[in-house]
Amino acid sequence: MLAYFIRRLLLIIPTLFGIMVLNFLIVQAAPGGPIEQIVAKLHGTDVAATARMGGSGSGDVAAPGAQSMKAADAAAVSRYPGAQGVDPELIKELEHQFGFDKPLHERFFKMMASYARFDFGKSYFRDESVFSLVVSKMPVSISLGLWTTLIVYLISIPLGIRKAVKDGTPFDIWSSAAIIAGYAIPSFLFAVLLIVVFAGGRYLDWFPLRGLTSDNWASMDWPQRIGDYFWHIALPVLALTIGGFASLTMLTKNSFMDEINKQYVLTARAKGLSENRVLYGHVFRNAMLIVIAGFPSAFVAILFTGALLIEVIFSLDGMGLLGFEAAINRDYPVMFGTLYFFTLVGLAMNVVGDLAYVLTDPRIDFETREG
Repeated sequence: MLAYFIRRLLLIIPTLFGIMVLNFLIVQAAPGGPIEQIVAKLHGTDVAATARMGGSGSGDVAAPGAQSMKAADAAAVSRYPGAQGVDPELIKELEHQFGFDKPLHERFFKMMASYARFDFGKSYFRDESVFSLVVSKMPVSISLGLWTTLIVYLISIPLGIRKAVKDGTPFDIWSSAAIIAGYAIPSFLFAVLLIVVFAGGRYLDWFPLRGLTSDNWASMDWPQRIGDYFWHIALPVLALTIGGFASLTMLTKNSFMDEINKQYVLTARAKGLSENRVLYGHVFRNAMLIVIAGFPSAFVAILFTGALLIEVIFSLDGMGLLGFEAAINRDYPVMFGTLYFFTLVGLAMNVVGDLAYVLTDPRIDFETREG
């Protein structure tokens, strides 16, 4: 078993490397980098100056050195569309500042060498290190992920057990229809609906539209702070929960269905034990192993995938909003730094999930299954 987990840990390295290579190439091929962002700002805020930089005069007479300037201008434009009229020296300075004067492979390996030391560099457009940005945004995302995962488990486990006991009854049928409907509606679309109905969109104005706390949160006493926090987080967590409990509910139901039909359950019933004693004294312990062991993976999935658009919609200053802004602004250190960190965490949590399976059920032996 130890050899299996060592192999899983070692497998993280090539998996992480492959993910970084693929995303690095995709981002480099995408149009619009940080230099293009700066050039666009220059054109938008200093139009007159850039127009004068194109040169002026009468007829076709060119000033000395104009031809070489035009050639340098053309080279800059070929690399960065929209750079007409921008001083080529400024382009070279920006390339050196961002490290774009080096070959692609050299930039990648230098980046990976820094990331291996957990040195993620500084943001291009914020005067702050990537690590500090991640640390400052993590509490919001972790808060969303923890509360959503907890509520999903509190809903899914009792509902899944009830569906297993009432399999084939009207309760099972209509609850399955409700689960399918909830699963079919994307979380971000349900979030928009909640805003329209409950956050002053059209009907009611019961909940705040943005932020995790009120502006005067620091002046409140602790009971008021707790209430204000839950008041703000209610709609985002509800939006995430709707789409998250369907798969776990069906997993719980199927686990209980498998256990209910086993011989030890029939034996327990033949001994005259009550249905609740059979269900919660015998079936529950075995059926819940796979559900409980899957908690780390479920938390990672909710934290890193579902919360992104929810944070953007509700203007929650967490990792999802940070990643969205980094992608829009082509802030490469933030994009790749957060990708590296959270991919590493996700891969490590998968190993933790396997370890949780072994701890909850010692009968599981991954080494034997591999053979």
